Amino acid sequence: MTRRTASAAALVLAAALALAGCGDSDSGGSEGGLSVGSAYMPQPVSDSMAAGFLVIANDGGAGDRLASVTSDVAGEVTLHATVGQTMEQVKDLDIPAHGKLVLQSGGDHLMFEKLKRKPKEGDTVSLELRFTKSEPIKVEMPVKSATYQPSTATESSSRSSARSPGQSSGESSVRSSALSSTPSHH
Repeated sequence: MTRRTASAAALVLAAALALAGCGDSDSGGSEGGLSVGSAYMPQPVSDSMAAGFLVIANDGGAGDRLASVTSDVAGEVTLHATVGQTMEQVKDLDIPAHGKLVLQSGGDHLMFEKLKRKPKEGDTVSLELRFTKSEPIKVEMPVKSATYQPSTATESSSRSSARSPGQSSGESSVRSSALSSTPSHH
């Protein structure tokens, strides 16, 4: 594959991933704002840290930022951005107006550090997402198998207190990318 072909393929993949979330219906009567879906934590292999993934959809006309996360299971939850093969801790993550922040394996994600207990498959982890503009959102994140890969179909895998009446949790889910590498951590 030539460099030009590889670049074109990457651009097509990025466009397809961006458009995958655009088909979500918004029949819940939402007045705009944030909603959370597709949340899960792979069962951690380490006793001291775990990763978490979810999608934050912003139906509003103004951007926001995920500023911090707290959880009952971790002493600290940090935000990590992945650029190329490099993972770095960041102070916040952008949630564009009329867009989505996708936290996924091989990409931006949450790191649950200083675990108070090691979550097991079938458990549920409680967390609270805090934003620079919006009110906090409480999320119940299910713990999946360590090798879990989200399906490409919409999946109801989280409950969010910010959901509008009549809005299903699948409405804010997006298609998973082909990225399946597990981030390495210090």
